[in-house]
Amino acid sequence: MGQMNEIRQAARERFGFDDLRPGQEDAVRAVMSGRDTLVVMTTGSGKSAIYQLAGWLIEGATLVISPLISLQRDQIENIEQEQPGEAAAIDASVAEGSRAERLEALAEEQLEFLFLAPEQLAREETVERLAEANVSLLVVDEAHCISEWGHDFRPDYLRIGALVERLGNPTVLALTATASPPVREEIVERLRMRDAELIVRGFDRPNIRLAVERHHDERRKRRALLDRAEELGGPGIVYVATRRLAEEIAEELGERGLRALAYHAGLAGSRRSEAQEAFMADRVDAIVATTAFGMGVDKPNVRFVLHNEPSDSVDSYYQEIGRAGRDDEPAEAVLFYRTEDLGVRRFFAGG
Repeated sequence: MGQMNEIRQAARERFGFDDLRPGQEDAVRAVMSGRDTLVVMTTGSGKSAIYQLAGWLIEGATLVISPLISLQRDQIENIEQEQPGEAAAIDASVAEGSRAERLEALAEEQLEFLFLAPEQLAREETVERLAEANVSLLVVDEAHCISEWGHDFRPDYLRIGALVERLGNPTVLALTATASPPVREEIVERLRMRDAELIVRGFDRPNIRLAVERHHDERRKRRALLDRAEELGGPGIVYVATRRLAEEIAEELGERGLRALAYHAGLAGSRRSEAQEAFMADRVDAIVATTAFGMGVDKPNVRFVLHNEPSDSVDSYYQEIGRAGRDDEPAEAVLFYRTEDLGVRRFFAGG
């Protein structure tokens, strides 16, 4: 009971939580007991609160590996509101002097949370300085990326397992919104988690209406998708398989009076940032995107997520539709597809 009371008291005092959500308390308790823990909880269920609570309650520093700088900045901002000066990040934009200062602050226990992208693990001097610090908790956010990205797109994810040993085997906490049993096994293996506690909670999203529309004609399918987006109005996300389709459908939605922007990896980073900021600020009704868009986008009032083709996996589909209705208000997730669309995904899957 003492540990439970300590967790609940910290949740009230530091975060203003009257109650913890299902799974949050179980995860914090497991981590406080020194158990490596894999948490699979639905998007918007408060996974970041788990490591923030555990980090405050466990003696020693907390290292958070997160794939997106924008996501890191959001988390740092939240932490700094409660405890100024306790969180910082190291990324490619940080000058060498500031990098050294932050690593020194971590080693001298002046910093509770340090965030970094997995690419930073390629720098041996950074890893050496991390090893000198008293890191008691290693957090891997969006842990499914170890499986989805670790083999080719962002191979630095595969360095994390070795980092665990370099840090002296701190407690490992892996967090993700979705991971099928094979992906869970891969996460545990690649992070070298020992006797891992698995906590899976909250997959039901009753406020999201799921639907599938099968079409035989591409033009009719396109028209049905455009009609649905126009009817729902937004804010919303349309997922497509290619950059060309993102540009085309964004233009066609614009012709129907919706403020729509394309988002894909072929755009300059500044244009992608501008599009995301406009969407977050409700200056855009719809983002038409490849899978490059969405991770770390915590926008509560997304009213629809439409798919022009099936996603590349069930895990991806769950991630993508999970960006709708985070305010618990009604939202729609509709898949428009032809049998031929499956061939596009098979092509990409085959490289």
